[in-house]
Amino acid sequence: MRIKRALLSVYDKEGLADFARGLAELGVELVSTGGTARALEEAGLAVTPVQEVTGFPELLEGRVKSLHPRIHGGILARRSEPRDLAELQSHGIGLVDLVAVNLYPFARVAAEPGCTPDRALEHIDIGGPALLRAAAKNYPDVIPVCRPVDYRDVLDALREQGDLSQAQRRSLAQAAFAHTAAYDAAIAAWLGDELPRHLTLAAVKGAELRYGENPHQKAALYRWEGQTDALAWAEPLQGKALSYNNFNDAHAALALAAEFSQPAAVAVKHATPCGVGTGATPVQAFARAREADSVSIFGGIVAFNCPVDAETAAALAEIFLEVVAAPDFTAAAREILAGKKNLRLLACPPRKEAGLLIRSIAGGLLVQQADGGQGGPWRVAGSVPPPPGWEEDARLAWYTAKHAKSNAIVVAAGGMTVGIGSGSTSRIGAARTALAAAGPRARGAVLASDGFIPFPDVVEAAAAAGIAVIVQPGGSKGDARAIEAADRLGVSMVFTGIRHFRH
Repeated sequence: MRIKRALLSVYDKEGLADFARGLAELGVELVSTGGTARALEEAGLAVTPVQEVTGFPELLEGRVKSLHPRIHGGILARRSEPRDLAELQSHGIGLVDLVAVNLYPFARVAAEPGCTPDRALEHIDIGGPALLRAAAKNYPDVIPVCRPVDYRDVLDALREQGDLSQAQRRSLAQAAFAHTAAYDAAIAAWLGDELPRHLTLAAVKGAELRYGENPHQKAALYRWEGQTDALAWAEPLQGKALSYNNFNDAHAALALAAEFSQPAAVAVKHATPCGVGTGATPVQAFARAREADSVSIFGGIVAFNCPVDAETAAALAEIFLEVVAAPDFTAAAREILAGKKNLRLLACPPRKEAGLLIRSIAGGLLVQQADGGQGGPWRVAGSVPPPPGWEEDARLAWYTAKHAKSNAIVVAAGGMTVGIGSGSTSRIGAARTALAAAGPRARGAVLASDGFIPFPDVVEAAAAAGIAVIVQPGGSKGDARAIEAADRLGVSMVFTGIRHFRH
C-alpha cells in the first residue's frame, strides 16, 4: 500500500527535516501543525497546514489543533471496510497513512526546580496522544511513529519495499502505546497521592545489561524520565559497561555517602557497606574507609560525596576496585585513573533516597516511602554521660547501620567504621560480628544498632570489648534492663527515637 499522506506534529524535532524530506521525495503529502509546520517550511518543504484540512483555525492558543473528524476520521478509517471509505468520501475526508508524533516533555518540565502547576499543566499534551493512539489502533493501515530513532528504518522500508510489513507496523504500534502509557503515568504520578490507589509505573529502557545477579539471569536498566542527575542516567567516564550488580552496589554506596556533610568515602560489597570513612579531605576519608576493612574493599565499589582530586586518585589506584563514583573528578585525577583501564568512573552526585521505594514480590509489589526519618533529639538514657567528641563517630556508626542490612550493628572510632555486623538473624549475632571485626579498636569506640536492644546481652558484649557509647532507637520493653546494664558497666546509652531496618 503506497503511503500518500503523512501527518507530522512533533515537539522533539531531531531528524524531522530529513525524515519529512525523505517522505516528500516518495511523493507523500505532508500535513503539519504549528511549530512543526514552520520548521518544515524553513527546511524548504511544501506543507499543508492542518487548519486547511479541518477548515478551522487553531484554537485556545494552540490547545486545539488536530482534534477534528477530518483528521481522526482519516486516521481511523479501515481500508478493508467499504463502508468506512464511503463515509469518508461522503464527508470529503482524505486518508492519513502515516502519523509521526512525539509529545510535550511533561516529565522533564514538571521535575524542573520551581516548576509551577500552571506550567506543568500546559505541558500535558492532548492532541499528540490522541493522534498516536488513533494511528496505533489502526496500525494495519496507518504507520504510527513516535521515536526519531525509527525515522531511518521507516524510510528505508518505504524506499525498498514501498510499505512496511505488518510485523513492523505492529512493533511501531506497541512503541506508540508504551509511549502514551508512560506519558500518562508521569502525569498521574505528578497529580497523585503518596500511596495512590492505582500505581502506574513507566520507565524507559536505558540499556540491556550483560546479565543480572548471575550469568543465567537476563537484566536491563530502566530509567525514570526527568531524573537525569540520578545514578540510572550516569554515563561511565571510563571503563567497562556497568553490570546489574555494579548499579546495585553503586546505589547503596551513593545513598550512604549522601548522609554526610563532611567529605566521606563509602566502600560497598554486595550492596552492604564494608568500610566508611569521613575526614577533612577526600583522601583522608578514603584512607579511613580502606583501613576500616582492607580485605573486603578489594573488588568493591567506592562512592564519594565530594570531588575526587589527584591525591585521592593516586590512593584509589593502589587497589583493585570495580567502580568509583563521585560528583566530579579533576583532570589530574582522570589522568591518574586512566591507567586502570577496566575501572569504571561515574560522575554522579550522591542523592539521599527519596520518593517511593518499590520491590517486587510474587503477584505484586511492595511500596513504601524512602527512609528519610530523623527521629527526635537524641538523649542520654542512662546515668553515664558520653565522653567529649563522641558525636561524629556516633553519627557515622548510626548512618552506616541505617544503610546496612538488618539486623545491623556498627562500631566506629576515629572517623571510620571499625566493625560492621549486618544481615544477622539475631542482634547479639550482629554485635559479636562487629565487635570481633573491631578487635582492639573497639576500646573507647561508639556502637550503633539499627533496632532497639531488648536484652542486656549486647550491652554486656559491648562493655567487655571496651565500647564507650551505645546508640540505639530505644522503645523496647527491655529498655530498663539494657539501661541498667549500661549504667552498671560504665557505658553511655543514647536513644535516637527512630528505627532504621533495611531488609
